[in-house]
Amino acid sequence: MHNKMNKWIELIIGLVLLAVSIVVPICLHLGEAVKQFIIGGLVVFVFLLGLLFLAMAISDMRE
Repeated sequence: MHNKMNKWIELIIGLVLLAVSIVVPICLHLGEAVKQFIIGGLVVFVFLLGLLFLAMAISDMRE
């Protein structure tokens, strides 16, 4: 039971992080180059973290 719960939590976290990485840049209208660079870096980090959680969830489901 504990392992099944972790799979779903990983899947949900991955999907939420992917959605956040898409929605946040759209909602924030920042014009300065430095802020854009930082937000871009955060978006890439959150996107990759989401992919990591999705990959972990899918590999757990295959077992």
